[in-house]
Amino acid sequence: MNQMPLTVRRAIEITGLFFLGWIIVLGRNLLAPLLVAFFISIMLLPIYRFFQNRRFPDAVSIGISLLVMIVILAGIIWFFSSQMRVLIEDFPMIQKNVMNHLTALSEWVGSKTPFSTAEQTSFIKEQSNNLLTYAGNLLGGVAGGVTGTLVFVGLLPIYIFLLLFYKNLLLRFVFLWFPREKHEKVEETLSELQVIIKSYLFGLLIQITYMTILLGGLLMIIGIKHALLIGVIFAFLNLIPYVGALLGNIIGVLLTLSSSEELWPVLAVLGTIAAVQFLDNNILMPRIVGSKVKINALATIVGVIVGGEIAGITGMFLSLPVIAMLKVVFDRTDQFKQWGVLFGDERPDRSPMSIPVLRWNTKAVRRKLEEDNEIEPPFEGEKGEEKK
Repeated sequence: MNQMPLTVRRAIEITGLFFLGWIIVLGRNLLAPLLVAFFISIMLLPIYRFFQNRRFPDAVSIGISLLVMIVILAGIIWFFSSQMRVLIEDFPMIQKNVMNHLTALSEWVGSKTPFSTAEQTSFIKEQSNNLLTYAGNLLGGVAGGVTGTLVFVGLLPIYIFLLLFYKNLLLRFVFLWFPREKHEKVEETLSELQVIIKSYLFGLLIQITYMTILLGGLLMIIGIKHALLIGVIFAFLNLIPYVGALLGNIIGVLLTLSSSEELWPVLAVLGTIAAVQFLDNNILMPRIVGSKVKINALATIVGVIVGGEIAGITGMFLSLPVIAMLKVVFDRTDQFKQWGVLFGDERPDRSPMSIPVLRWNTKAVRRKLEEDNEIEPPFEGEKGEEKK
């Protein structure tokens, strides 16, 4: 392939990416649970290896690992259900507060615009009817959505069990794709992928925990109702880069407005979220997850949008770890290194138009850019463990 003209090679790469994307879109119902299962199985590897090293049978080790996962998920579901139950119990008060806020807003709009209160009421009723019609149309797809969710949840433990049980077979399959002289580089890439995924996903679990406790605790101290619910919703939505934080702020404001007759709690919630997010982004998260692979903001936003189009919320959550995996693979292959540069955050301070050395794809240039952008290599000490 290296003998082909450059334009032909690039055309083949783009065509291959197009067909790969097409296959992913067509098979998203199969690939989404399989990809989630792949990430969860990597997170469960330490538990699995702990029991395997004590000579437990493979099936038993995997079963215990799955049981730990199910207990954790059950705890999360119980927490959400208990918080939602409290929210439902407060529904009459929420309805009253919403009407009070709408009345106040209507009076303010009436004082600033030529629209009377009656015209605003008529407009709100019209839009409410349209919203109810839209909601009714959505209910037709609820059964299919519930069925799809049940199938997703049902397939997940099966996929996790099989991925862990056949992991050695799958690794052999990967190595057989490459000639023997490339096996060392393949091993290095697989080890780095595992380290990065484990570091990232465990970091996210820790982030969800401390964001819920920190944000929910501060809001409880201030006296905000449904503080823990706001904290846990924001913690989970914050996993979606850029978009999630905005949605978390909006939901936090709506929950606060619906449970309070005053406006100062809204400012308190926004200020607390901003402070916690600043602490998370600049101090806590970099120390927990580290800077093993940095993805630039453009690739992150495009990845989130594409992931959402392909697999909805699940795709948005998975977009960043998938891009990180692709970058590691691209960085290790000669013909795709430019795509790794496109995804990365190794931004030169000077233009390659004026500094020719920045056009080169050498280790020295990459190392200098990584140092300038404070990007650390993956953990070297964990590679021995990954070979087991």
